[in-house]
Amino acid sequence: MLPRRFGRYLLFDRVGKGGMAEIFLARAVTELGAARLVVVKQILPELAGDPAFAQMLIAEAKLAARLRHGNVVQVYELGREGDQLFIAMEYVEGFDLHALLRQLSRTKTALPAEFAIFIVREVLGALSYAHRAKTDDGAPLGLVHRDVSPSNVLISLEGEVKLCDFGIARALSVAHVEAGAAELDDDAGDASGEELAPVSKLAGKSAYMSPEHARGEPVDARADVFAAGILLWELCAGRRMIRGSEAEMLAQARAGVVPALPERGLPEFALLQAVVSRALAAHAGDRFATAADFQRALDGYASKARLVASPLRFGTFLTDNFSAELVAHRRSRERGAQALELGPPVVLERLDGGALPEATATEAATEAQTAADAKTAAETNAAAETKTAAVTKAAAETKTAAATKAAATTPTTTGTLPARKGRAAAWGLALAGLSATALVVAWLAGWLR
Repeated sequence: MLPRRFGRYLLFDRVGKGGMAEIFLARAVTELGAARLVVVKQILPELAGDPAFAQMLIAEAKLAARLRHGNVVQVYELGREGDQLFIAMEYVEGFDLHALLRQLSRTKTALPAEFAIFIVREVLGALSYAHRAKTDDGAPLGLVHRDVSPSNVLISLEGEVKLCDFGIARALSVAHVEAGAAELDDDAGDASGEELAPVSKLAGKSAYMSPEHARGEPVDARADVFAAGILLWELCAGRRMIRGSEAEMLAQARAGVVPALPERGLPEFALLQAVVSRALAAHAGDRFATAADFQRALDGYASKARLVASPLRFGTFLTDNFSAELVAHRRSRERGAQALELGPPVVLERLDGGALPEATATEAATEAQTAADAKTAAETNAAAETKTAAVTKAAAETKTAAATKAAATTPTTTGTLPARKGRAAAWGLALAGLSATALVVAWLAGWLR
């Protein structure tokens, strides 16, 4: 049931299921709220419960987590959630090569030759880096992919090509060795006396095995070179190189017989055939010694044949043909996951316990939202009106107080005129009295003389 929680991850889209794990697209949210998309591979219970497999997977995943390269899918976390073992890794929005070829077939769209060459050279870039990787002390890690096949080549809508699942095949071989040994014991009495190797339990994977790998012999980086050569053969031929039942494909891989590359009008075909033949040599010593050597030879062919491509051009080709459907599907699932993170949805119920009026859930939710919006608007308007009334009242009170103060401090014309007349009359009487007194004093002074 999706979406659902898995530890700190929110799984919201099931990508698929393989021989080792069930694969989901998930959202990971940090403590600070930052979110990113990741791929979570939940290891199948029958494998996670195998101690030998779990131990080997942990060891290989730790080595793979050290890889940092533009053509390698980054491993973020290897852990357990309850009894489930899982790997969280970088999400590449696009297709794996197997799905891309299916889409091309479904839409009857041809893959241009320059893009076929580009895909393989980018895979070789990833292999070259991984084969040369070292520990912190400078010792070689000795990484061999062992499962270079279309389902492990991821292609983004930006034109990036990335290789994933380094070391997984080795862990699986350890998990199945006991089953293979049991099969050998059962066949020990076979009259032919032929020595057999444990059969791969991964459906279809034997079609990309080198002869030494299919025979159960030790492998090195040249086994990955052979597998990349098969990818080149198939992309140039437009079909599978090895076909048949699982047992038939395994037998063909052990024999190391490679069919001639069909002529399809590719430029400089003889040079291309020489590059493919050397990559697919039955004996490891006759192949390119390293993935880097293979990549240089392929670049030389692409340059001479004028089949040089870039991530930008490849991304444009993918976006023009396939992005709309893929992105719309993933975005819709992601929106569902984001909604789940926000909390449970609102459920409308009648207070009397009766049924809601006949309407779809969407209509009911819309009506509820409309009512909520109306209520919010009414509350906002009421608050605005109250605030306006308060401001108006305060302004009126302020104006009245100012007028009263002015009236008290500034005399009016009606009250001032009588007061002035009264004071003038008083001063007149006083002056008249002084004048009379002065006359009397002057008369007495004259009489006394």
